[in-house]
Amino acid sequence: MKRRFNKIPKLHIRKGDTVKVLSGNDKNKTGEVKLINLKEGTAIVDGVNMVTKHRKPDAENPNGSIVKLEAAVRVSKLQLVVNGEATRVGRKRNSEGKLQRYSKKTGDFIKN
Repeated sequence: MKRRFNKIPKLHIRKGDTVKVLSGNDKNKTGEVKLINLKEGTAIVDGVNMVTKHRKPDAENPNGSIVKLEAAVRVSKLQLVVNGEATRVGRKRNSEGKLQRYSKKTGDFIKN
C-alpha cells in the first residue's frame, strides 16, 4: 500500500513474526524476526545470516574474542509463516473497519 505522507512503506512482516528465507545461502531456513529497520528495508532474523565478528580486547575481555552474530536480511527475501506454511500477505478491513493483515493462502486474518 502506498502511504500518502509518510514515504517509508509498510511491510508485510513485523517484529515477533516467524518468517522463511526465500533466497541466498540460508534459503528455506525459518526464524523469528528480532528487529526491523524500516528505512533500509532490512530485518534481523534469529539464526539466519550468521556472520563472524572479531572483538577487540577491552577491560571486560582482555584477550578479545570471535563472536557469531545475525546480520540484516532484505525484507523482500522473507516470507511470513502462518500455521507452518509460508504465505503471501495482504491487507483488508476486518469487522471493525480496521485494516488488518491476512493470509492470501487461507484467507484468514493474522493475529498481531
